[in-house]
Amino acid sequence: MAARGTIGKDGNPAELRRGALVLAVLSRLRRPQYGYSLRQALAERGLAIEEGTLYPLLRRLEAQGVLASEWRIEDGPPRRYYRLNDAGEALLAELAGSWHALVATMAGLLDGSEP
Repeated sequence: MAARGTIGKDGNPAELRRGALVLAVLSRLRRPQYGYSLRQALAERGLAIEEGTLYPLLRRLEAQGVLASEWRIEDGPPRRYYRLNDAGEALLAELAGSWHALVATMAGLLDGSEP
């Protein structure tokens, strides 16, 4: 039997969190933000994310063509601002729909309700 708070050998809570982080990041990039401001916005909503997780994720999403970025100098050092592009908007809509469907399904399963 797995220890309390863990999942068996086929998965772990980190996998569930990893998928949710992509959706969370995309949801906050409807308007341009730089990494630190994004980190703060997520933390204020109860989703802390480490720099070592966030910045590689931003670079990967940009390489996948769902984010655009630009360097800006505003009241301080140059910062790279990220935002959703059209492909990112489409991906966000798709992932949000999948998320809502999954949440509804899981709520039914966890509540033990029958169809």
